[in-house]
Amino acid sequence: MTMTLILPSLVLLVGLALLVWSSDIFIDGAASTATHLNISPLIIGVVVLGFGTSAPEVLVSILASIDNSPGLAVGNVIGSNIANIGLVLGITALISPIVVKSSLLKREFPILLVVSVLGLFLLLDHELGRLDGIILIGMLIFVMAWMIKANKTVDKHDPLVEETIEEIKDLPQLSLKKSIVLLLIGFVILIASAKLMVWGAVEIAQYFEVPDLIIGLTIVAVGTSLPELAAAISAAKKDESDLMIGNILGSNLFNLLAVMAMPALIDPSPVDNSTLIIDYPVMLGMTLAMLIVALPRNGSAVITRAEGMLLTLSYLGYLILLYYRMVHP
Repeated sequence: MTMTLILPSLVLLVGLALLVWSSDIFIDGAASTATHLNISPLIIGVVVLGFGTSAPEVLVSILASIDNSPGLAVGNVIGSNIANIGLVLGITALISPIVVKSSLLKREFPILLVVSVLGLFLLLDHELGRLDGIILIGMLIFVMAWMIKANKTVDKHDPLVEETIEEIKDLPQLSLKKSIVLLLIGFVILIASAKLMVWGAVEIAQYFEVPDLIIGLTIVAVGTSLPELAAAISAAKKDESDLMIGNILGSNLFNLLAVMAMPALIDPSPVDNSTLIIDYPVMLGMTLAMLIVALPRNGSAVITRAEGMLLTLSYLGYLILLYYRMVHP
């Protein structure tokens, strides 16, 4: 490895580490602040815990678009969603079978699939334009409004409700002032770490003469999915499988609607043909696979270790495909 590559690699790794660390600080600060403001635990669950883990993707997408690297931003969205299902959900199911009990989640699975299909239709013209960005933001507002309304009417004994309340109880007991300080510190470090990641990723892509899309689909996508992986393993240990699934669903929805909208609004650009014929269909297929394994069969919905193995192997197969695309462009 030459000196030309050492610095970007170190910067990327430091950025990744800071991103994971600051994401936890940001989410704790945001959830604690929301609790002090007497915001409903269910809304905190949807907005903060569900979508908060996508903060790294949002910032990486914004900064990549500002740096004229829309391919990195788009790759981050698609690659992160694939990693959330194949890597995060797959590995967690391998550790322990996942039982989906919440009725609310069973309604959210089809919504994610519908949003994924609509996203594909927006990209069929091979361009991610400002109109696409406006449509995505509009869909985000609609979906969030529906989820908040659905949460208000859900049974208080629903497993997702109980697990969300337990998770909020486990948050650090901080004053409002300390919560806001923690929130701001986490946000500032998130921005700095995202900037480091984008710079390192772009430099590595240029060194190996590969599209920044590939780097976004792999290194950056896995890096920004680490908070979801950490949250999933923690939830599995606490037997909070519904909360873990809810985090993945919320993160993937937010990635498609909010994160994908950033390059569209900031730096409209053509969409690579391989994204349309390979990457997005893979993401769509993984989303459908998650829906199939998580829906009730014979009265129960269990994601078994065997299904977790299949999801993980599917992700590894996708990485091998990306490697061949990089070697034989």
